[in-house]
Formats: sequence, structure tokens, C-alpha cells
Amino acid sequence: MTSSTRLTWIDSLRLLAGLSMVGLHATSDPMGQPWPDYDVVDRIGPVVIRAFLYVARTELFIIISVFLLVLALDRRPRSYGDVFKEQCRRLLIPFAFWTVFYAAYNMIKASAFGYQDLWISQMSHVTDWIGFALLGDVKYHMHFIPTLFGVIVFFPLYRAAVDHPWLGLGAAVGLVFKLQIEGFLYPTFWGEDTLPFLIRGAKILSYVGYGLFAGAAYGIWKRHGSSTVQNLVPVVVFAGALLMLLKAISSYKTIISGTYPFTYQPGYWADFLMPVVLFFLCLCLGHKTWPQILTKLAAYSFGIYLCHPIFLDLAEIALRETALLPTYQVLIKIGTVVPATALFVLLLNRLAPLAWTIGLGPLPKLFPRSPLPKESKKHVV
Repeated sequence: MTSSTRLTWIDSLRLLAGLSMVGLHATSDPMGQPWPDYDVVDRIGPVVIRAFLYVARTELFIIISVFLLVLALDRRPRSYGDVFKEQCRRLLIPFAFWTVFYAAYNMIKASAFGYQDLWISQMSHVTDWIGFALLGDVKYHMHFIPTLFGVIVFFPLYRAAVDHPWLGLGAAVGLVFKLQIEGFLYPTFWGEDTLPFLIRGAKILSYVGYGLFAGAAYGIWKRHGSSTVQNLVPVVVFAGALLMLLKAISSYKTIISGTYPFTYQPGYWADFLMPVVLFFLCLCLGHKTWPQILTKLAAYSFGIYLCHPIFLDLAEIALRETALLPTYQVLIKIGTVVPATALFVLLLNRLAPLAWTIGLGPLPKLFPRSPLPKESKKHVV
């Protein structure tokens, strides 16, 4: 079995993660809430759709990215400095481009929904731009890139997990840490400008656990292969079913209250452990035959993630004065945003001067970079 064949299961996960984010954002109302202005029965459709579509989360992207980085370093070792510079070029330069783009593009939705003055005020403050740059809060999805970069800088720890798979339990430890530290930070620093930065720092430290899991998973895959661990599939599926049951309870609470139940701890564990279970399930099935077209489609997953708010904003503007029920609005958003984003990403890929903005082309000469190993080029996340 060739390496590329074995990695098709990762490509499937990359594609799932990218599409899952579209589902997450499309199932909320224009303010990112679970349709609180509608009757309970009207919230059922969007919340149920969200529960199934949002199984991957951005945390799955982090696990995939670390797994592929550890794989690449195992095949071609590099110094810490070289890896750091490579990740800066790969992540932060496109991030800077999209930060500036969305800062301007947000005016379209702000004007349509009547908060353009607030957005103009934000763009005129240096502190808000610091948040855009360090936190990625220029748009609801941009937080992922600085978070991923922060997690990746700890990659020597993940390489240690390759030889010591028990370190993969660090994923659970990290989630315990996240739960406890946020429980302290929010009430202690509520209303302070430093709170978002403290929360992000705590999040990055807790997500090191995902990196340890990814390193441990690579070590298991490297030594035993997928076929050896396939006997764990029933256990993993059972664990996933239990987590989905907890997600169902969390969804019920959302439907009834019209708010997300952030204080429901079983729902917290279900949400944040599902990417671990999903990744390990696909690892166990990696030796199976996967459609090779998934590898081609997965190349556009990063672009879909970055670009889908462009069309989601337009869809929400078009729907803002309609009397359609939330379920129909969600289906319309998904049905229009996914194909529109896919076509836009395909167009960007064909435009050589812009393909780098979605991770599919070389950076402009203004940003020279050293060549990447073949496996890294093929599986950029």
C-alpha cells in the first residue's frame, strides 16, 4: 500500500473539517446565535442540522496539521528555526492578507444590518487591529490560524509523543486545563481588555494536548499501521455514539432556551472530544479503500474555510427581510454558499498571483521561501 493511498483517509478528514465549518456558521442566525427570536419548534431544524454537521470542529484541523507536520519531520528532519520560518510563511502571510480583506469586506454586512458606525469605529482603533492581528477576531473564523500557529510552535513535544503514545492522553488533560482556567479567567478579568488575550493563551496551551494526541496517533500509525488497530473500531464507534448522545442533550437545551449551553459540561466534553474520536476512527480504517477524488477535493479545504464567509454574508443579507423559517434559511445558505465558495476557490487556484492566499500556490517573490518536501506540499492544511 502506497503512502499516498494510506493518507487518503486524512484527506477525507480535511475535507470534512472544511465543510463542517460552513455548516457551523450557516446554522446560526446572522448574529451567530441559535435563532432566539423564533419559537422553540422553529429552532429544531437548525440545531439538529448543526449537531450533525459540526462534528469536526477546527480542533480536527489542528490534529490533522500536527499529524502531517510530525510525519514530514520524521521523513525529513529540520531545525526548530527552519520549521518556525516555514510555518510563518505558510500560515501568517495568508492570514495577514485575509485580515485586511475581511476588515474591509465586513462593511457590506455591517451596512446591511445597521452597525456600520460601530465597525468603522473599531477599524479606527489600534487596539482593535491588535486583536485582528493576534486573535484573528476580524471575522468569526479567522481565530483558527493564529491559534494553530501557537499550537505548532510546541512541535518538539509532539515528536516526543511519537515514541511515547501514552502522551496522547494529554488531549484529555488539556481539556481539563481549559475548563478550569477559563472558569477562573472569565469571572476574574470580565470586562478587561486583557481577557481575550488571556483566554487565547490558555486555549493554545490546552490545545497542546491535541498536538500530543496527533503525535501519539502518528506513532501508532507508523509502527502498527491501520490494519493492526482496526479491531478498535467498535470501541471507537461506541465512544462516538456516547458523545453524540451528549451532543443531543446539549442540542435539546439549545432548542428550549435559544442560547448555547456553555455551562453544560457533558456537552463541552462531547464537543471537544469528538475530533479525537473521529480522527482515530479514520486512522483505524485508513487501510480501507477510500475514493481517490477525496485527495483532489481536500486540496481546496483550506480555501473553503477561509473564503466561505464571503458568500455566507451575502446569503444572510439576501435573507434578512424574508419571512422564511430558520430551517429553510439554513438550507438555502448551505445550498448556495458551498458551491459558490468552491467555485471561487477554484478560480483563485487558477489565478497564479492569488493562489497563495488559499495555500495552493507559491508566495509572491516579495516573500521568498525554501522548497517544501513533496509530502508536505501534497497535504498542506
